[in-house]
Amino acid sequence: MKADLVIRGGTVIDGTGAPARAADVAVVGTRIVSIGSFDGSASAVIDARGKVVCPGFIDIHTHYDAQLLWDPSASPSPLHGVTTVLGGNCGFSIAPLRADHVDYVMRMMARVEGMSLETLRHGPPWDWTSFAEWLNRLDGCSAVNAGFLAGHSTIRRVVMGDGCHDAAGPEHIDAMVDLLEESLAGGALGFSSSLGEAHTDGDDRPVPSRSARSEEFLALASALRRFGGTTLEFIPAMGEIPDERIRLMTDMSLAAGRSLNWNLLGSLSPTQVFEQQLSSCDHARDRGAHVVALALPDLLTMRSEVLLGLQPWAEVLVLPEADRRRAATDPTVRQRLAASAVTLPEAIRSWDLLVLGDGPMAGRSIASLAAERQMSPEEALIDAVVPGAVPVSGRFPSLAPDLAASPEGWGIRSRVWRDDRVVLGGSDAGAHCDLMCHANYPTVVLGEMTRERGIFDIEDAVRRMTDVPARLYGLRSRGRLREGYFADLVIFDADTVGSRPVTPRFDQPSGGMRLYADADGIDTVVVNGRPIVRAGRFTGDLPGTILRAGRDTDTASFTGGGRQESATTGP
Repeated sequence: MKADLVIRGGTVIDGTGAPARAADVAVVGTRIVSIGSFDGSASAVIDARGKVVCPGFIDIHTHYDAQLLWDPSASPSPLHGVTTVLGGNCGFSIAPLRADHVDYVMRMMARVEGMSLETLRHGPPWDWTSFAEWLNRLDGCSAVNAGFLAGHSTIRRVVMGDGCHDAAGPEHIDAMVDLLEESLAGGALGFSSSLGEAHTDGDDRPVPSRSARSEEFLALASALRRFGGTTLEFIPAMGEIPDERIRLMTDMSLAAGRSLNWNLLGSLSPTQVFEQQLSSCDHARDRGAHVVALALPDLLTMRSEVLLGLQPWAEVLVLPEADRRRAATDPTVRQRLAASAVTLPEAIRSWDLLVLGDGPMAGRSIASLAAERQMSPEEALIDAVVPGAVPVSGRFPSLAPDLAASPEGWGIRSRVWRDDRVVLGGSDAGAHCDLMCHANYPTVVLGEMTRERGIFDIEDAVRRMTDVPARLYGLRSRGRLREGYFADLVIFDADTVGSRPVTPRFDQPSGGMRLYADADGIDTVVVNGRPIVRAGRFTGDLPGTILRAGRDTDTASFTGGGRQESATTGP
């Protein structure tokens, strides 16, 4: 047999949790044809000796819906080993659409998902109407596999127009169900919605989905029963009425006959709150439903302007560079700045969690600089930030923030991230571009969380970022290294894999800024048998598949204990 591609001598981790083993991986066309000792010839050979070969990572919570229109690489996700991205989350999709609602949806996306409105307006025109038309626009124009949910707020706006914040009557609900069914028939992978209290539109009003009542949620969920390979995604906002929201998620899963994943577990809540949040999964299981919680397997890293909220810092940081440099050496000014820094919120004053967001020392924590320079953290902060007006980023534990970076806090995160009621993800890649970049979570998991902290063993880390999300969404023949499966592959160095610091780039339409992270240790990323990343750089190839429900997904059947299989698992 002659293969198109053979990856020789690597350590294969197949995504199922099975022990790693040495093997060659041979590919013909888009599929894996052999895993073992391959004696045939090949058009292309990659030497993977000393490297790990595993399935491509699947990021189920992105907002690449708009970015893919001008950035077919879905950067920077593939640099971190991601081969499949899923968008349309949180009730926000950019299809279906009507011409008279384009401005509203753009402004909603800009407000609620932190996208630049100028970038959206200067990108390719939004001139489709149906979900199918939009997916057709993306066909052949993506480096990664990409699938999308139909968003509740968008559907509600198209159906109800300016009345989208009002209670829906039976005729509105029927029309929304019809539009959702049209979208599912056109390839949408399912339905997403949000009751998030912080979600407001471009007019500073609650996003449309927040006006829905339970009968509307259940009617829309029920539509999924008529379309195979579909799923539910939801933001329940369980702050003040957790029992009601837990029941709603169970009822939505039962109405749809589908799994529901909700976000985001913890999300800066005290320890006892996320324990209550996880009970939603048990409530669903006990009633024959399936609910899983999405958890970001990283510390929330957000670019912060917190120093500008302190008067002496605000006065100094806006000065011209020469004046800032003089201020940084003035003992009186330094004393004022140091005294003010002590008043920072306690979470920020975990100096090992406050990191520099730009410049040659990007990613360095204030604690490490203080130790290196043998000075107080306040003095190290002044020296690092003031001369160059360097922004800082805070790393916030989304789980057990009350225990910060203590051993006890890390123990809780370790236990929760390995819980079968939890699916790892929550990157929000493509959104909040000026605030954070968590597209790098796979390399953070492999580097910091696996190699350095020992939270996962490497086989389990890979399984949780490949097979688990693939089975949850019923992705057909993806998520594992298996003969007959699609050749979505990552080759990486387990000793060096990790994320580089998050830094700003100005490469969006209209010159908009976004935060971006390169990776270390990712050698090659292959999608459908063709390399899209080599040595940390995009190849420019666009072999990705735009995923459509029923064609590329199967209806996932779920059993107790949070484990899930697709109804059909063959090629």
